[in-house]
Amino acid sequence: MNRGRVVIGGSSGFMGRHLQRKYRDAGREVITISRSGADLRWGDQPGIDAAIDGASLVIGLAGKSVNCRYTPANRAEIFRSRLDTTASLSAAIAAAKHPPALWVNSSTATIYRHAMDRPMTESTGEIGSGFSVDVATAWERALFADELTHTRRVALRSTIVLGDGGVLGTLKTLARIGLGGAQHDGWWPVSTARREAGTAHFPGAKRGTQKFSWVHLDDIDRTIDFVEEHPHLEGSVNAAAPYPVDNNVFMATVRRVLGVRFGPPMPRWMLELGAIGIRTETELILKSRWVLPEKLTAAGFEFRHPTLESAVRASLRPGS
Repeated sequence: MNRGRVVIGGSSGFMGRHLQRKYRDAGREVITISRSGADLRWGDQPGIDAAIDGASLVIGLAGKSVNCRYTPANRAEIFRSRLDTTASLSAAIAAAKHPPALWVNSSTATIYRHAMDRPMTESTGEIGSGFSVDVATAWERALFADELTHTRRVALRSTIVLGDGGVLGTLKTLARIGLGGAQHDGWWPVSTARREAGTAHFPGAKRGTQKFSWVHLDDIDRTIDFVEEHPHLEGSVNAAAPYPVDNNVFMATVRRVLGVRFGPPMPRWMLELGAIGIRTETELILKSRWVLPEKLTAAGFEFRHPTLESAVRASLRPGS
């Protein structure tokens, strides 16, 4: 198998930095693309074309973080940053004399509906509705839009990624100050503007029972390796550990690993006010994401961190 050059588009984020280190440590040539601090900048299409021609693997991670308030400007940038960069990678692959064998592009398990009744898999999952789902579906359409005969494409539908940083960094701080309890859904007034924009979260779970699907960062990069080694894997692939939990169990596990004995439940009204204060959205913690890795499991993938306790302990140090 050709283990040659890797091109990482969107290299400055949590996952991009991790993958850079991983591939360079493995001795592979890595070329990065980002808005700043990378080998190439988005908009330099000739440079991107040259980097991708002859590469063996392209990884697309670019996109404005959804950890923000869904204002009109932010919503537009969330779409633009994903669709423009994906189109740029696609154009470079289409123009390449020696196109890469594999293009893995980020997607999100948020594409599935709020699920309390059964898990979502690649074959049986139901696509949801609303702004976040619209972003995910448009992102995947951009990935598969062009005819790229010689390049296999995978949309990596990632669940919440756990590691040293990311979402656990914020939760560690909250737990330390006594705010590490389960997040309880409930009623909250919804404006007409939010309804029309598809950014409203309507109550769908009680007392922290919303499902929490997750995957450890180590298993993300191992998944990409596995996909590269198994050419029959293509299309959408769920990047999710095989044993999801609910929000109560997740937050209790974080507290236990950190040695925090107690965390009172956080009601919806408190979460909404807090989200306004730190400029984020409660959908990120209240939507029930119940996702299973059907394709990876069927292909024989073995997770390094299949259980939550293992993943959290690998990400957090007690007393840190």
